[in-house]
Amino acid sequence: MKSTFSYSWLLCLLVFASFSLVKPPNKIKVYLIGDSTVAHYEPSRYPMQGWGMPFSYFFDSTVTVMNKARGGRSTRTFLSEGLWQPISDSLKAGDYVFMQFGHNDEAKEPQYAARYTPVPDYRKNLLKFITETKSKKAIPILITPVTRMKFDATGKALETHEEYSQAVKEIARQTSTPVIDLDRLSLEVVQKRGPEYAKDLFNQLEPGEHPNYPEGIKDNTHFSEFGARKMALLVLAEVKSQKLELATRIKQQRPK
Repeated sequence: MKSTFSYSWLLCLLVFASFSLVKPPNKIKVYLIGDSTVAHYEPSRYPMQGWGMPFSYFFDSTVTVMNKARGGRSTRTFLSEGLWQPISDSLKAGDYVFMQFGHNDEAKEPQYAARYTPVPDYRKNLLKFITETKSKKAIPILITPVTRMKFDATGKALETHEEYSQAVKEIARQTSTPVIDLDRLSLEVVQKRGPEYAKDLFNQLEPGEHPNYPEGIKDNTHFSEFGARKMALLVLAEVKSQKLELATRIKQQRPK
């Protein structure tokens, strides 16, 4: 009897010791850099949301999401306005930088000349983000620019970022950087919903439908709360399918 008791006691000690040796995951930060389709918005802009807003809700307590995306910014202005340098200076080993630009880089209209970035410069700027992120032993994640809502007369959803999305994928291959093709994934969602129901993904309101937009709004670029959550789920699904370490920090769904 004494021998059995001693064995059981020793087994308990070994189990306890094994748990005590398991180091809990380090706390990390996930930085989001990009444009208005990612950014955080004040309640006065509701129901408009960037996908970075719901994205932050899906992680456990070891992750702090720092949404540094800003409306109207291209890779060029994100750098020239000094928005990148504080992030680069703050990065720690194990942090992530999710980078999604393109909407403003490709804006060639005269009124957007201050933000327009030709593809060669766009590539150079993304390489700077990647190089500086990796130099801190942090993890860069490239994201192709999320789709706009644009259909042709037959109801086919049209690609609106082809040149810039291709540049992102080429840089990903050249630098062995993970890439999430959100352009393609979001376009598939828009196509599946069709011209009428895809409107629910975007900030589209009739006059009088919401007090923040008394005159209504027809926005084919920025997302509704519903649309932002759909886009965030696309990004999260890719984090899981690519088996990024960050996937282990996504909250487990509660059983139904």
